[in-house]
Amino acid sequence: MTDEQGTSGAVLVVGGGISGLTAALETAEVGNDVFLVEKNASFGGRVAQLNEYFPKLCPPSCGLEINFRRVRDNRKIRTYSMTTVKSVSGGPGNYEVTLETAPRYVNSNCTACGDCAAACPDEIDNEFNFGMNKSKAAYLPHEMAFPRRYVINKAGLSAAGAEAVKDACKYNAVDLEMQTETFTVNVASIIWATGWTPYEPTKMENLKYGQSKAIVTNMMIERMAAPSGPTGGKIVRPGDEKEIESIAFVQCAGSRDENHLEYCSHICCMATFKQMTYVRNQYPDAQIYVFYIDLRTPGKYEKFREVRMADENATFIKGKVAEIIPEADGGVSVVAENAVTAEKITQKVDMAVLATGMQPSLALQGAPTDLQMDTSGFVISEFDKAMIAAGCAKKAADVVTCTQSSTAAALKAIQVSRR
Repeated sequence: MTDEQGTSGAVLVVGGGISGLTAALETAEVGNDVFLVEKNASFGGRVAQLNEYFPKLCPPSCGLEINFRRVRDNRKIRTYSMTTVKSVSGGPGNYEVTLETAPRYVNSNCTACGDCAAACPDEIDNEFNFGMNKSKAAYLPHEMAFPRRYVINKAGLSAAGAEAVKDACKYNAVDLEMQTETFTVNVASIIWATGWTPYEPTKMENLKYGQSKAIVTNMMIERMAAPSGPTGGKIVRPGDEKEIESIAFVQCAGSRDENHLEYCSHICCMATFKQMTYVRNQYPDAQIYVFYIDLRTPGKYEKFREVRMADENATFIKGKVAEIIPEADGGVSVVAENAVTAEKITQKVDMAVLATGMQPSLALQGAPTDLQMDTSGFVISEFDKAMIAAGCAKKAADVVTCTQSSTAAALKAIQVSRR
């Protein structure tokens, strides 16, 4: 075990998505040392998986690339990917945090040339694309990956594959004997920017996710629409790659449900309106059906909603979906009761999109220390303990709200560090 020492006012930021990046930069740019840790092989979080984010429909590169450059250029920030918090001891102003970095099996000699991936004979499910395609067992996490270094899934590597990737690397960057490393940092305060996870769709048995390739999630649509995604930006039905003539969006899939997520996930309605735009741009005549409980697009997003609801080929049905039925031709039928007319509706479509809710990541993986959390798993800031929540670790929110929240968290962390 090794120690990493910052100044007496150092801050630990847990989570390297848009919230963690913002909090780290805001803290470092006033002079505090920052340790920024991320459990995945690359920084960027969920935003990196989006095709565009609203209201301006910008690609994720708009926000992430400049932040990555700012982090690289700021000597006050030390970044650690594939790193998690194992324990926290001490108190505000003087925390000792044990961190653990998983082996990447590729060292800092890597130039991201791609020779290892080209030589690798083994394939694994591409997690970044939610398993919709395969990647090599030696891979770059995604096209904007920071750090821009390959990673090897050793469990997915055959003996022949191991030899192939080692022989292909002329920089001696492949190290399949790399071990887990544990080290400690001393910090004055901790910002928890641990983000969110899409609610597991198989838990909603009536929606039949996994029983038909025509039933996908809203994050899968984001990856399909992305030029770097599994279909090169084309929204098609997985499996047979049928072009879309009709599509249903199923709102509140897991949200506002006492059996799943009791709260509104805040952005699902906006995400659906955005994805309607993706569909309409590719399929001018496709029929779009939106099944909803309420449409929530507060404040500045009302105009965004109005434009999409004026679409002549879009039908909005106020009613919660009771069932999705896979059909023999590869499509599905969506069954719901219209809450306005009390009429039972069965609508056949080529594909159904589940607007799955946003679940705080710590609700699933558990907190590594005694954090105060609400019943849903969102972190409640404890300023007297210098434990501060940011972004979607605090509440379900859009990108703009997350960056505002993270700036506020940084200001509070700086105040604590300078007492």
